[in-house]
Amino acid sequence: MLTLAAMEDAARIVYGTMKPTPQYAWPLLGEAVGRPVWVKHENHTPTGAFKVRGGLVYLQNVAQHSPSGTGIISATRGNHGQSLAYAARRFGLGCTIVVPHGNSREKNAAMKAFGARLVEHGRDFDEAKAHAAELADAEGLLFVPSFHADLVRGVATYALEFLRAVPDLDVIYVPIGLGSGLCGVISARDALGLPTRVIGVVSEKADAYARAFEAGSYRETDSANTFADGMAVRCPSEEALAVIRAGVEDIVRVSEKEIAEAMRLYFRATHTVAEGAGAAALAALIADRKRGSTPGVILTGQNVDMDVFAEVLQGGTPAVGE
Repeated sequence: MLTLAAMEDAARIVYGTMKPTPQYAWPLLGEAVGRPVWVKHENHTPTGAFKVRGGLVYLQNVAQHSPSGTGIISATRGNHGQSLAYAARRFGLGCTIVVPHGNSREKNAAMKAFGARLVEHGRDFDEAKAHAAELADAEGLLFVPSFHADLVRGVATYALEFLRAVPDLDVIYVPIGLGSGLCGVISARDALGLPTRVIGVVSEKADAYARAFEAGSYRETDSANTFADGMAVRCPSEEALAVIRAGVEDIVRVSEKEIAEAMRLYFRATHTVAEGAGAAALAALIADRKRGSTPGVILTGQNVDMDVFAEVLQGGTPAVGE
């Protein structure tokens, strides 16, 4: 587990580039849920998602300890890749990102705009990840995982901000992709010595972490066909699972329809754009109304393609092929 000093050191790195993000208890959101709800707005970062914090911390360490001209490579559905492209440009590193075929067009465009070389391969994140590891060996690039202590240390800074700003939160809902955000919240809560309960959130269509948590052993799924692409993971990180098992109260599943409705509620009540994964924590809270009197949710990102968001606002639920 991370120490408070390690997370505060990460905060100094993060704040060299960006300011802390806000947290608000929106009145209309509270009315809809039936009690005050605090939202941590990680959509208010330079890349529109929480991942940039981890990218900055991880790549500063790489830049300090690697030879000049080092290039990095990783795989993503979008927000991790944007964070690495953004940080790589800041630290003068080359950046290659592998995405699966059919990935978000607008996330792809953003990664390119931040300076990444984009490679498309595979049917999902896990196949893109395997190809990125192959390219790292073939091209002499440094492979950056999607889960690592420095990534967790970076993203944990949002949890420090949130828990210090609203220390009476009795429960926090956190979406799970590969687990860095959830592990960051657990680490910050424990370091601050707070009793806040932490609930992980997955899509019903990408529920490997819920299966592994319930079984007490590693589990994968055959597919992860959720439109909430930030949670579309088939193969959990065993390192993340170890932290999660020790630190969460529960992992809950939300449906695609519940995620879409939460996106609409965010826009209706706060005029905030939330991508699918970004709205998943709110979806879980709505479905889990009895847990906690002062809940918090992490709005992890806003990076949703315009056509997808338009369909959601019109009352639809985007479909992803099986």
